[in-house]
This record gives sequence, structure tokens and C-alpha cells, in this order.
Amino acid sequence: MTSPQLARRSLQTRLALAYAAGIYAAGVFVLVLVDVPLVGIHAAKPVDGPSPGVITGTGSGIGLPQLLMGSAVALAILIPVALALGWYVAGRFLHPLRAITATARVISAGNLHRRLGLGEPMDELTELGHTLDDLFARLQASFEAQRHFVANASHELRTPLAGLRTLLEVALADPDADAGSLRAACEEALALGGHQERLVEALLALATSERGVTRWDTLDLAHVVGGVLASRRHLAAEAGVDLAEHLTPAVTAGDPRLIESLVANLIDNAVRHNHAGGHVKVTAETSGTEVALTVANSGPVIPGDQLQRLFQPFQKLAPDRNGRGDGYGLGLAIVNAVAQAHHATLTAGARPEGGLAITVRFPKESHL
Repeated sequence: MTSPQLARRSLQTRLALAYAAGIYAAGVFVLVLVDVPLVGIHAAKPVDGPSPGVITGTGSGIGLPQLLMGSAVALAILIPVALALGWYVAGRFLHPLRAITATARVISAGNLHRRLGLGEPMDELTELGHTLDDLFARLQASFEAQRHFVANASHELRTPLAGLRTLLEVALADPDADAGSLRAACEEALALGGHQERLVEALLALATSERGVTRWDTLDLAHVVGGVLASRRHLAAEAGVDLAEHLTPAVTAGDPRLIESLVANLIDNAVRHNHAGGHVKVTAETSGTEVALTVANSGPVIPGDQLQRLFQPFQKLAPDRNGRGDGYGLGLAIVNAVAQAHHATLTAGARPEGGLAITVRFPKESHL
């Protein structure tokens, strides 16, 4: 017999004994209530002979020895009856728990679609079953998302590696290659290596964000945004995108590196998926008990039903979004992960004239 079976039987045995003890105690209590008055009646004796309305111990009926003997036999018979009833009741109460155990034992990464499916009546064990069903559903979604992520990451990493391998094989196979062609091949190889490096850095940023915040420092969000904007102005100028800002003191708390990564990815996404002559407006301000960061940009019109998908890893819109082909579909996923790690609220809306407006609301430092 396996250990889970021993544990299950032990629990049913304990419950059966508890129920049997209760049933037996109730039986004893009933017999006491019945026997005590009868014993008192048999012990009564007339004073001056029988009189109307007076019950005496003489006459036909059950004698005291017979009463006590019958009670003893009844209590002896009650023992196996109480044990049988206790075992039955314990088994009925443990039936949902057995179903939970049996289903949970067979659930694995390959069949997370299984559910307990406990029906009526609604009680504590049934509620536990529904809670576990929700847990299994989240685990299934998590496993599927992990498989999807690994497949996409493998594809994104394999593409530049295959290109690099082809480039080097062509350069080595050319017997007439001179210094200029070899230099060009090396420059292309460096470019592909840089692509891989940026992708790995993005993956590390996403993994770090999903791990959660391990360091909480007080910081001014406006100062962080100002530093990121200063480092991106030349890229925006090359793309023909105007950067505008409205920054006021906005003090919050969190991991400075993660929040800087959030800001950088929001601005990079707004510049990359824009068009020549477009604009990006960044606002950081304090509003009530929250610190709000808003990045709004022009660009192509984004279908509303595609908006939430963009916050998942490796998700991009169609190529006609006028992207420059240098993104990985990880920017908004990193933003979403950092916001969740800091207990911030993230809202996004597609602008009717084109582009996105994304707002991240952090709690003020004094309210953390």
C-alpha cells in the first residue's frame, strides 16, 4: 500500500472513530434518559397501600435486572453499528477529497487540461476543488505561455546565428577574397552579433522584471525620464520624430534599473513604431496618491483588438505598421512585467488618429 493510500485510510479511520464515538455517546445518553426514570419507578414503595394515581413497583412489567441487562446488550450492539455508520459517513465526506487526490496525481505538464469537475453540493471540499481547478487552469496557461516563449526565443536566436554561419561560410569559400571583402564580412558578422547581444539583453531584462523587485529605492520619476530622453534624442532626430516632454517632480519607490528599463522601452517603442514627421510626448507628474508616466506617440492606426496582444513576448503587428525591423516584440512585454513587479497600474489605448497612449501609474513613495 502506497503512502498516500495509508494517509487516506488513516484519515478515514480517525474520522470513522470520531463519528462512531459521537453516535455511541448519543446512544448512551438516550439510554440514560430512559433508564433513570424507570429505575426510580421500580424503586418507589407505597406508604399506606396503593392509592389512585400512585405507581408502585409491584405488578407486571420489566424488572430492574432485566432493564439493566437489556441496556447492556443494546450498548454492545451499538458498538459495531456506530463503527459501521462512522465509516460510512467518513467515506461519504472524504469522497470529494479522494477525487481531488486521484485527479491531482495524474495531472502533469502533458495533461493539464484535466479538471476535477466537482458538482453539488457546495461545501468546503467542493470549494477547494473549484479553487484547484482555477489553479490548474492558470498552470496550463503558464506552461503554454512558457512553451510559446521558448519556441519564439529559439527562433529569434537561431535566425542571426544561421545568418552569421552562412556569411562566414561564403567568405571562407571565396578563393579570391581580398582584405576589403573579408573586412565587409567581418562588419556584417559584428552587426549580426550586435543583434544577438541586444536580443539577449532584452530577454535578460524581461526575466529580471518577471522575477520581481528586490530593491526599493526612493527616486524621482521625472529625473529618470529626463535621463532616458537625453540619450534618445539623436535616435529620434535620425528617425524624424519630435520628442516633447512635460516633467514635474514625481517621487516614487522601486528598483531604479527596472524603472529606467520601463521608461527606455516605452520611448524606444514610441520612436521605432512612428513615422517621419511624427511626435512623441512624455509626461511625468504626481496625481493624488499616484505618480503617473504617460507616453503618447503618433504612428499607424492600431486595431483595438490587437492592443493587449502587444504586451505579450514576441508579439508584433503586421509588417505594415512601418516598423524598421529592428525590434524583437519584447519592449511592451518588459514594460508590463516591470509595472506588475512594482504594483503599478498600466493602461494603454489606441489613438484614433494613429499611435498609442500608454500610462503607468506608480503609488507615491509615502503610500508604499
